[in-house]
Amino acid sequence: MNDFLSCDWGTSTLRINLVSAHTSEIICGETSDEGMARIFNLWKLTGDADKNKRVQFYLNILQQHIKSIELKLNQSLDGCRLIISGMASSSIGFVELPYSELPFSLSGDSLKLKHIPGHKGFVHTITIVSGIKSVDDVMRGEETQLIGCTGVSNGIVNNQIFIFPGTHSKHIYINSNEASGFKTYMTGDFFELLSQKSILSNSVEKNNQIETPENLTAFKNGITDGAQLNLLNAAFKVRTNSLFEVYPGHQNFNYLIGLLIGTELKDLENSGVEKIHLLCGSGLERYYRIALEELGLAGKLQTYPPQWVDDAVVRAHYRINNQIEVKYE
Repeated sequence: MNDFLSCDWGTSTLRINLVSAHTSEIICGETSDEGMARIFNLWKLTGDADKNKRVQFYLNILQQHIKSIELKLNQSLDGCRLIISGMASSSIGFVELPYSELPFSLSGDSLKLKHIPGHKGFVHTITIVSGIKSVDDVMRGEETQLIGCTGVSNGIVNNQIFIFPGTHSKHIYINSNEASGFKTYMTGDFFELLSQKSILSNSVEKNNQIETPENLTAFKNGITDGAQLNLLNAAFKVRTNSLFEVYPGHQNFNYLIGLLIGTELKDLENSGVEKIHLLCGSGLERYYRIALEELGLAGKLQTYPPQWVDDAVVRAHYRINNQIEVKYE
């Protein structure tokens, strides 16, 4: 079995890795800020509506990174299968695919896959993984992460929730080894809007030192207010905190983070789930862990190393790669 290329093409980031088909270990990789939103905007600037040229435009981006990996390894990767998940299958990607529907199995068997044979201009067979939809929600990318984070579980996963924080945080409910429902929270988007583009921007000063006692206190107070108060009203406290000198800007920044995370997580207090899996990449784990502990949910909480979470897509692609002989169209 040949090694394969794993690509996680998100809205803001592109990650591509050469992966061992025998061990699932990453051999070499590339990460860039050429996320799907940026590449789609670059494509629009060409003014060309030809879908075939659009596909080649996207493939040229991938080819550049594959060539970079080849140079690092001093070897050709011609013929290596490329598995892509994330926004590649969306309306701003290069091949829009229909969503799979709930429930979907943690084995990945029910995911929709699209296979594109290699050709002279791109000598890699491509497998594109589609997203998931419910009656009123969608996700592309997190379903693949979920598969990579549950493949090591033994027995039946039941009445548990998997949380993937981010710009659009996903809370995925698992019953009988199937995703039975999920909710999207626009936590990151709201934080950017409020902290940078609203009147509150003059009341906060960016500061990531949550470990200091004063910042931690402000953050925890934000958690409490977010869990108990109406967000549209509570958000204005960020302004009055500044006006009344309750907090200086750096503490107020952490209060606002707590306010939004507390709002996101408050439904979990009465959800009745048996276990909460917190799956944060680098940077967010400490905020969400502290918040869940502050809400009295520490006894249900399971955390994971950020790098292990970051590599979840690779593990999922490894499982998909092993299934492709059966699924190949």
